[in-house]
Amino acid sequence: MSVLVYTENWDGKFKKLSFELVSYAKGVAEMLGTKTTVVSIGNVDEAELAKLGNYGASKILKVEGDNLSSLDNQVFTGIISQAAIKENASVVILSHNNTGKAIAPRLAVKLNAALASGLGKLPLSVDPFTVNKKVFSGKAFADVVLSSDVKVLTLAQNSFELIENGGAAVIETFDAEVGQVKTKVKDIQKQTGKILLNDAEIVVSGGRGMKSPDNWGTIEELAELLEAATACSRPVSDEGWRPHNEHTGQTGKIIAPNLYIAAGISGAIQHLAGVSSSKCIVAINTDKDAPIFEAADYGIVGDALKVLPEFINAVKEIKAK
Repeated sequence: MSVLVYTENWDGKFKKLSFELVSYAKGVAEMLGTKTTVVSIGNVDEAELAKLGNYGASKILKVEGDNLSSLDNQVFTGIISQAAIKENASVVILSHNNTGKAIAPRLAVKLNAALASGLGKLPLSVDPFTVNKKVFSGKAFADVVLSSDVKVLTLAQNSFELIENGGAAVIETFDAEVGQVKTKVKDIQKQTGKILLNDAEIVVSGGRGMKSPDNWGTIEELAELLEAATACSRPVSDEGWRPHNEHTGQTGKIIAPNLYIAAGISGAIQHLAGVSSSKCIVAINTDKDAPIFEAADYGIVGDALKVLPEFINAVKEIKAK
């Protein structure tokens, strides 16, 4: 028996997300009294793979091939399921990002497994196997018992601490039956010069309370000072003030940074569903009864156009010391 975790790579490199997944899988494995096995798909050199051992991986199964550089849901699901069977995995863990959301349901069907998605902490118990997760768009929590022999879990990004243990992993080549890769990527356009929203530990976001796209300079200046990503509410992107790839919320990007600063955002339930997993929320709004204050750890009642310049000056003073 083992705990299997799929670690996605980006151009042959792992990100914080990968190490977070292995740290979480190691915690689950310890609760079950077993080992953690990683499956890596695509071309990743051994020095990069070895980094996973430092976060708790005992074994790494690498499946290489130039045709595996881009996600193919069906092919990747097949590879991971074969690895799960080979390792007699009772738990399979993936990230709750676009890749995990695409693979996890297919994998659960293929392995006849129960699926629990968007988890943020270790299981409450393993006998019975019980997890705690957010429900009703983050408005409540539920304890869910998974009674199947195999469980598939997805971990919310930036929800579990990185735990280094200085361990080393055995790296093996896994000759999985890959099958025909049908997905072909014809063109890749990468965003440059900005911190990607899903990777950001700090996010500065603006809503219609910013009143005009011409006022976005303070959002961008604060983000630059804090080495943060910029985001916005759906009405802002719908109005064309900001690009749609910055839209956070239930119908946009689901994020979980360490710090989320919401300026001029009222906090509709759809927006809060996308940011409620943030570790700390700071809200700035003129309406003291705005829903955003119910979710915020710190609230400032005031005009964002007046508060943000003061915020910027404060950050500059601190950085100058």
